[in-house]
This record gives sequence, C-alpha cells and structure tokens, in this order.
Amino acid sequence: MKVLITYISRTGNTKKVAQAIFEEIQAKKELKELSQVNGLEGYDLIFVGFPIEGYGPAKEAAGFLEKYAAGKNIALFITHAAGEGSQNLPEWLGKCKAAAAKANLKGMFNCQSELPEKIAEYMLKSKDEKLIAWAKMRTSTIGQPDSVRLQRARDWSKEMMKSCT
Repeated sequence: MKVLITYISRTGNTKKVAQAIFEEIQAKKELKELSQVNGLEGYDLIFVGFPIEGYGPAKEAAGFLEKYAAGKNIALFITHAAGEGSQNLPEWLGKCKAAAAKANLKGMFNCQSELPEKIAEYMLKSKDEKLIAWAKMRTSTIGQPDSVRLQRARDWSKEMMKSCT
C-alpha cells in the first residue's frame, strides 16, 4: 500500500497534524505540501489536510480536491479555531465534505488549532460580528492542537488505513 499525506498549513497547525499522521502510518508513505502535488496516481490512500478559512475549506484545498480527487480514496483532516463542540462546525465541515464529493471519502478528522494573534487582531477590526466573537475566544485556542488532539489524529489515521486494506 502506498499512502500520501498532503496538506496546506498557514500557521503550522495543520502541518503538526500531518506530521502526526505521517509518523503513525506503517506503510510506504510520502509527506508533501499540497502545492508540491501534481496528481494522485499510484496512491492507495491520500490524506488531505487544510484549515477552515472563511467558514469552509481553504480555497487551494477545495481546488485540489476538485481537480484530483475524483474516484480516489481520500481522508480529510481539518483544523479550525473553533471548539469541537461549536454549533457552527457541522456546517463548515459539511462544506469540506462537499469539496471532496467526487472522491471515495474514507473519513474526516477535525480538531481545534491555535488562532494566531495577528489573525485575531485582524478579525477584531472586522465588521462581522461572528469574526469578532471568534477573535475574542482566541485564548481558548492557545496551544492547540495539543498532545491529546494529535494522538486522536494518529488513532484516526490507523482506522483510515484499516478501511483500505
């Protein structure tokens, strides 16, 4: 079995999850930034990671999935600043799932990640009340993804591997 773990990470959060997944996989594997991938031929399972931006998948990730994922075994891992119990999260994750609609979606993992201070400052200047509210909750995101969330990502990756054997 050959596995690709690919991701886009603006602040290092999604990269941490990608590395945790990569370390756990016990198969022939590659770890690449999304921008380094020009096709998915030859892979039995592809993990695609990205942050939620603008209440949905990062644009580059959505474009990548549209271009390459049709008929492929895909597992999505998604980072966001919201708590996992956020009432907005199902809608956002639904948009991520929709971006992979042409793929054979094996599963999705999501976890909270740290909202960078500079982004929070930018959000506080917005006229969007939702963005302002998220920015004010920044302190609850500091240190995420933590060791517990990274272990959950590792455990999930093992399940995804089992789903393809």
